[in-house]
Amino acid sequence: MKFRTYSDEGIILARRNFGEADRILSIYTKNHGRVSAIAKGIRRTTSKKRGHLEVFSYIKFQITDGHGIGILTEVDTINNFEGIRKDLKKVSLAYFFTEVIGKITREHERNDGIFELTLNYLEKLQFETALRSLRMNFILELLTITGFWPKGKKLASPDERLEEVIERGINSIRVGRKVLR
Repeated sequence: MKFRTYSDEGIILARRNFGEADRILSIYTKNHGRVSAIAKGIRRTTSKKRGHLEVFSYIKFQITDGHGIGILTEVDTINNFEGIRKDLKKVSLAYFFTEVIGKITREHERNDGIFELTLNYLEKLQFETALRSLRMNFILELLTITGFWPKGKKLASPDERLEEVIERGINSIRVGRKVLR
């Protein structure tokens, strides 16, 4: 059995507990699109990787592919977006960004535009105060990049169009609307 190892950079979109001490991570990567990987032992208090694997952190990592899902073997934080984590409204918007990207993309489908868009908007979010317009611009640019909306055309209801495209509800839309009033 031959194992394949690869390194990449990516943004953590989501995580969920798996077993006693592990977590499954969903990461949107620069070169491989969205991938899932198991972070072994990450929930133990002695884990060295623990601080690097927070949702919407920008990381450099190494994954070993074995049977099905990959195993995260190395990780370093490039940017944990500290400016976002200090503000509850910004945190909710960052979760919205990552949830939308997680739902609009498929495993192993690479799109440089989506990666750059997500990274740029997380960087903007650290310093931005006009969160509502940032959110609407994110949706519009994402729909344009993915080909679901023509470039330069106005969009009356971005949330409704986004839900039509994804074909299911987005949990953080409700939260985002209330928090960003």
